[in-house]
Amino acid sequence: MKYPTIETERLFMRELTLEDAEAVYRHFAIAEVTQFMDIDVCKDRQEAEEIIAFHIEDSGCRYGLFDREDNELIGTCGFHCWSNEGDETKAEIGFDLSPSYWGKGLMQEALRELIQLGFDGMKLDYIEATTEIDNVQSQKLLQRMGFMREDELKDNLFYFTLRDTRKS
Repeated sequence: MKYPTIETERLFMRELTLEDAEAVYRHFAIAEVTQFMDIDVCKDRQEAEEIIAFHIEDSGCRYGLFDREDNELIGTCGFHCWSNEGDETKAEIGFDLSPSYWGKGLMQEALRELIQLGFDGMKLDYIEATTEIDNVQSQKLLQRMGFMREDELKDNLFYFTLRDTRKS
């Protein structure tokens, strides 16, 4: 699938490419960004290239979130593990944001567009997300976006699901 460029009021979103390696390195070198992710702090540009290559090869996409005012990479979001399970299509959503942009509603702005792409463009039946127990801000964001949290912890993670209610 060809993933479209997305523009919001404050963000420009496009798929990451290897040309973004330096910006991705600077972003993932911030400990607060990777604190709740399954990656370590990025140590060099080569690690950033590996992160980008992983997402290019995975079934799904990873968008860079660029501030429309200065074109700086401020975060990423996207889908991975896009698959059919039985007669339903799903993908897992992931996201991260530079700390200086936290609390401004930017990730909610980005996820609104990404979720629409998932349901309308990728024809997903549902979207999954996971968070670590201590990642309270992401849990609140997912719930604001309509995701339902499962009661049971799995692998010390909370699991969230958002269904396309238009198909019900």
